[in-house]
Amino acid sequence: MEKDITLKEMAKEVDAYISQFKEGYFSPLALMARLTEEVGELAREVNHYYGEKPKRSDEEENTIDMELADCLFILLCFANSLEIDLEKAFEAMMYKFNTRDANRWTRKEQI
Repeated sequence: MEKDITLKEMAKEVDAYISQFKEGYFSPLALMARLTEEVGELAREVNHYYGEKPKRSDEEENTIDMELADCLFILLCFANSLEIDLEKAFEAMMYKFNTRDANRWTRKEQI
């Protein structure tokens, strides 16, 4: 059975992993570069799956879910390195969308 985990739990697990290495977290600039690399890999997978560009037969097998997870790992590293609580940041972001953008989009009709 799969267990749901919170962002805080994910951040702790990533921190435990990174903390076992002397190098620790990369600098914010290096993490930004890593995130950009991972988003590029995600884009490539999305393009292979939904776009017009098929994979070459010699290309490594990747999946969209693993590339999204790679992006999440780097985001968690980024947040940890800057001591950002992503759960609090997420709540603030959703508040912004639910207030500032409350009437921006056409809502589905309620049944």
